[in-house]
Amino acid sequence: MPSNETLGANGSSTQYSFPPGIHVPSLTFFGNDAQQEIDWAVQEKHFEFVISNGVHGVVIAGTNGEAATLSSAEKAQLVQRCRKAAQKLGRENFPITIGGVAGCTRDAIRQTVEAKEAGANAYLALIPSYFHFAMDQAAIITYFNELADASPIPIIIYNFPNVVSGLDANSEILEACGKHQNIAAVKLTCGGIAKVARIAATFKKSEFCAIAGQSDWLIPALSVGGTGCITGCANLYPKVCVEIYNLWEAGKVAEATALQLKLATMEWGFAKGGINGTKWIVATKLGYPITSADCRRPYPKYSSEEKQKWIVNQVSGLDKVEASLA
Repeated sequence: MPSNETLGANGSSTQYSFPPGIHVPSLTFFGNDAQQEIDWAVQEKHFEFVISNGVHGVVIAGTNGEAATLSSAEKAQLVQRCRKAAQKLGRENFPITIGGVAGCTRDAIRQTVEAKEAGANAYLALIPSYFHFAMDQAAIITYFNELADASPIPIIIYNFPNVVSGLDANSEILEACGKHQNIAAVKLTCGGIAKVARIAATFKKSEFCAIAGQSDWLIPALSVGGTGCITGCANLYPKVCVEIYNLWEAGKVAEATALQLKLATMEWGFAKGGINGTKWIVATKLGYPITSADCRRPYPKYSSEEKQKWIVNQVSGLDKVEASLA
């Protein structure tokens, strides 16, 4: 791909089917009103923070962005305001992926059309799981192929068994789906490092690629042919995440590995803290109003002082490293 900031229609590119590097699943910040409307002042500030600090793309309405709580209109607005923030910072072709939660193929197709209209470059698709007992391997392959046939933008398979009743896109599913010209990549939140290797062995990076679902195994993923990650940690430490990727790409393996170990230790705070803990620590450290850090109800508040103290101690080891990076 000539630039990390392009993603062609139907996944077309010369080097990568999906822009390589660090993509941040942006948090969505809500106000402290009864309806918990999006706090646009905080949201736009956060978009500018992550984009200005070098991430290679933003994912709107992923799991960290509370996709299941957002309306189609809100998702469209989030994409549009993220695009404006990127343009303001001189990144005209900045990649924006939008996440979707759909119960049926028809609804998922509609969401891809809405995503295209809003200005998104790709659609991150979970396996529909309401009828999980009927979703065998053939049904999952059929779903992704039909979605990709109809979608006006490339599809990124989102493999996250924990949120889809245990359904897993195994290597056979990924090999079948990866052959579709409009399925560009898979985000592996399942932690399947062997899947990364098998994808790299089967496909050119211009055809279909694997993306780590967390940054605590970014280097292992890159070492067996992965092309980057989508990581919630970049909501707070974008420069550290980008630095690990850049060090690896520059062949500085020892330096990349040393920083990876520090990041993996810190990332346990995000993993154990959950989305509400992540939002609370990000708001606390970046100076956002704590009243905008709550998830949309019924997700509980991160109000335990003991938990708050723990997450501060767990993640703060990277503060100096982040501050030291240009």
